[in-house]
Amino acid sequence: MLFKLSMSGLRSKYKDYIVLLAGLVMSISIFYMFQTLAMNNAFLEANAMIGPIQFVFYAGSVLLSIVTFFYILYANSFLLSLRQKEFGMYMTLGARKSKITRLMFMETVVIGLISLVIGVTVGIGLAQVVGSMLMKELEFSSDGYHAFYLPSLIVTAIFFAILSLISGIMNTFKMLRVTVLQLVHADAQTDKIAKRGKKTVFAAILSIILLLIGYASMIMMSYLQQLGIILALITITSGTYLLFMTFLPLIIHGMKRNKKRTEKGLNAFTYAQLNFRINSLTKVLATVTMLIALSAGAITAGMSFKNNVMIMVDGADYYDVTIHNPTKAEKELLDSIPFTEQKEYRYKMSDKGIFYLKDDLMNQPPRIMIRSSKEDFGKTKIPAGDLPVGAGIRGEKEESRGPAMPADWRDALELIQPYYVYKGERVTIADQKMYDGIEGKEGLVLLGKSDQFDDHLSTWKQIDELQKGKLKLAADQYINTKYSNYTSFRSFSAGTVYMGFFLGIAFLAMMASCLMFKILTGASKDIHRYEMLRKIGVRRELLMKSMYKELFYVFLFPAIIGIIHVLIGMEMFSFILVHPYYKVWLPILIFLVIYAVYYFVTVQLYRGIVMPRKK
Repeated sequence: MLFKLSMSGLRSKYKDYIVLLAGLVMSISIFYMFQTLAMNNAFLEANAMIGPIQFVFYAGSVLLSIVTFFYILYANSFLLSLRQKEFGMYMTLGARKSKITRLMFMETVVIGLISLVIGVTVGIGLAQVVGSMLMKELEFSSDGYHAFYLPSLIVTAIFFAILSLISGIMNTFKMLRVTVLQLVHADAQTDKIAKRGKKTVFAAILSIILLLIGYASMIMMSYLQQLGIILALITITSGTYLLFMTFLPLIIHGMKRNKKRTEKGLNAFTYAQLNFRINSLTKVLATVTMLIALSAGAITAGMSFKNNVMIMVDGADYYDVTIHNPTKAEKELLDSIPFTEQKEYRYKMSDKGIFYLKDDLMNQPPRIMIRSSKEDFGKTKIPAGDLPVGAGIRGEKEESRGPAMPADWRDALELIQPYYVYKGERVTIADQKMYDGIEGKEGLVLLGKSDQFDDHLSTWKQIDELQKGKLKLAADQYINTKYSNYTSFRSFSAGTVYMGFFLGIAFLAMMASCLMFKILTGASKDIHRYEMLRKIGVRRELLMKSMYKELFYVFLFPAIIGIIHVLIGMEMFSFILVHPYYKVWLPILIFLVIYAVYYFVTVQLYRGIVMPRKK
């Protein structure tokens, strides 16, 4: 009988349970997907280039595990608060507390198992889709990859089964400590308005200090490294909680005392509602803020890595292609590319080394990258000064073989004569007379620069393959071409992009679940207030406007602080990325659109509880 009553109670609150399940399913599915990409050894062995990305997915799994652990404990505490009045009624009618606690434990575990089954199913589908996308993006073999991977399934099942058991045990202990009267009158308990005193002032000052230390740690991440991550994690989290617990009640109280504002419409009721419940919301909103920072930060960082690929590539190499003695096949490929700049240099090879004609170099000097500082990244210049005849690079010591080579021209010759073409050969500058007297085979170097490098990726790939064949290099041997650098940067960023995207979705789902759950579980206390206003003649439209405004402020404060955390936090990547803020508005805009959708959905669910439409 008790089980039937419990099931009817579950059905009556199915909307609240759907919110809880959504967050759990999303976290489980993404956790499984991460494990599939990180643990699939056969797949990793078949694709050596994904090795560094494996660590990225392991790191994402650890971060997701930590946040998921606290999220599940937090969500299940809401689950208990949602049913406590109902359980109190059962105990009033004669049910023993031991049976109620056992029932509560079973419900928690059953919900966990249901979400586990659904989450793994969704995770298998995600692993299939994301795996295909990742393999296409990185252009590697799919040998050994399976979306349904048993080791990943076992790890996911064990982890979340343990979490469900821990949640059930904690809810059981909470239930044992609560009296019947506390359960029955759960909805009648009022939120205490905290008094402001010296402790509040101290906490407010401390919150600002902690946040400043955290922000400084992120800005100076290149110097602090691991210590900076630990400092930022501790100080920003604690500072955020203290900030909401001290400043937010003051802000709401100040808005309530503004007569010009409160005298308009139902603002007095709206700000009174906020002022009344704000102390019970501070910890939830701080948690939501951290989840917003994690979700928006993960998406922003992932997209920033993607957007910086071409910036890094163009900053490392000015010319798109460097070819020695182009073959017929290579010339056909080069003819298909609209070059904006082309330069040719003649040289001769003899038993004494390689000799470049000075006139060619001086008449059309190649552009070299400026590498003096980060601010100059991507900038180019023409080599300065004269090019001494007889100067050279590589081979024997230069001081015994003619004049010294100027630094700029050394960089230029290393660009024209890559190490993988003629290894160990000395490169020497010759004037026309000296060049004509050298007996050896003449060669030609071609440098090319196009408008859009990424519009011709397939062509660059074919040229690299032809060069390896011509130089008799192994197919998997790395050569320092612009296309090789592009594939390296893209491989490095691809795992981070996907990890950021899916971690962002997981944290966003958790954030929405926490905020929705808190607002909806407290909605029953507001029913009689809206009924009173309706009875004294307040129009439904005004009540709806008040409702939208109240929940807007609840959603607004975490979004502002969370976005500030993200924008400052992007400085952490400044020693890895050239422009971490490049197109940063795009992921922030995507997040705000999704966040706005959650806001409108929450308002509609809240309205359905406090002001249901009459049938």
